[in-house]
Amino acid sequence: MTSSDLENAAQSGAGPGARAGSPPAAGELPGEGADLTAASAGHPPAPPVTRRTVTLGVSLLVTAALAAVALVLPVPYAVRAPGPTQDTLGEQDGRPLIEIEDARTYESSGQLRLTTVSVSGGPGYPVTAGQAVQAWADPTRSVVPVESVFPEETSAKEQKQLSQAEMLTSQESATAAALTELGREVPAVLKVAGAEPGTGADGVVREGDVVVSFEGERVPTYAALIERLAATTPGDDVVLGVERDGEPKDLTVTTGRAEGEDRAVMGVYIDPEYDFPVEVKIQIEDIGGPSAGTMFALGVIDKLTREDEANGARIAGTGTMSPEGVVGPIGGIEQKMHGALRDGATWFLAPEGNCPEVAGNVPAGLRVVSVATLHDAREAMTAIGAGTGDELPTCSQQAS
Repeated sequence: MTSSDLENAAQSGAGPGARAGSPPAAGELPGEGADLTAASAGHPPAPPVTRRTVTLGVSLLVTAALAAVALVLPVPYAVRAPGPTQDTLGEQDGRPLIEIEDARTYESSGQLRLTTVSVSGGPGYPVTAGQAVQAWADPTRSVVPVESVFPEETSAKEQKQLSQAEMLTSQESATAAALTELGREVPAVLKVAGAEPGTGADGVVREGDVVVSFEGERVPTYAALIERLAATTPGDDVVLGVERDGEPKDLTVTTGRAEGEDRAVMGVYIDPEYDFPVEVKIQIEDIGGPSAGTMFALGVIDKLTREDEANGARIAGTGTMSPEGVVGPIGGIEQKMHGALRDGATWFLAPEGNCPEVAGNVPAGLRVVSVATLHDAREAMTAIGAGTGDELPTCSQQAS
């Protein structure tokens, strides 16, 4: 090849041995004027940058930033989650949760677990939108308006004090109900705390009155007063004997009918001061509210009876307990069922009043029994321990 041939080959982009006009070999640099776009490499050309694409990109960035900010903003909701459970027949910090003095107690091989709900979103601890979204996606938790859980205009300190006061009252009522269920008399000073507006007692009784008789018969215990009232026809007048400022006084009260029930009520708020025949100490920390009353009462009964009622079974439950032995409904029952199952319970005692929330929401592996009174709960505990719990009433039966 002559020098002119080499020069022509270089100008045409062909190396030695290449023919003029042929594409460059793989790995060789293209010659002058070669197409360097992505299309020459087999890729589609990049879309042109326009004002519309810039605007869209900026809008997406702003939207993402706003969404991120929104997730950390507080929202007016509370989140309920399964809380810890405690065995009322067990120990806390090395001491029995329930201690009973001046009476013989018996060991049990089972468990009676009170259940709790962990609630976030109270005064001073708001829930963020992100936390609420996470809770909505979790079947073990629930999101509810904050005012349905915490009273309005209540500080965190006031809420804690209220919860602790409710716990102490619950323990007293549970002890009174348990001893009464066992046939023991529980003397009490029946102080009037007030009257329900619009009832026959409104304007008749006064705060501080001490009830001593009902229709001429002495009522030395709260249970005796309730028993006498239960035998009264709604709408009848009754004579309530009280001590007012140290002087005896007879008051006539027109009874009414309990809402949804065929029984008489007076509309008198009683705050009993008990003189327990045995000393019951319940040691529990960091748990408040009244909903452990039923399980406290069952724990006292199990300890004071020779029979091993629970008999190895792991029974959880909830419900307020009145001094006369009525199991009341509570909040957060779905979370309590999940907490019970998590901690090994296979049975759950639920207040009859909570059955509409329970039916259809029972977690797999847990069997729920409906109870309306402490006597119901005691019989359920005994039946479960005896292996005959399958015949007990369920919330599904109550709801149908």
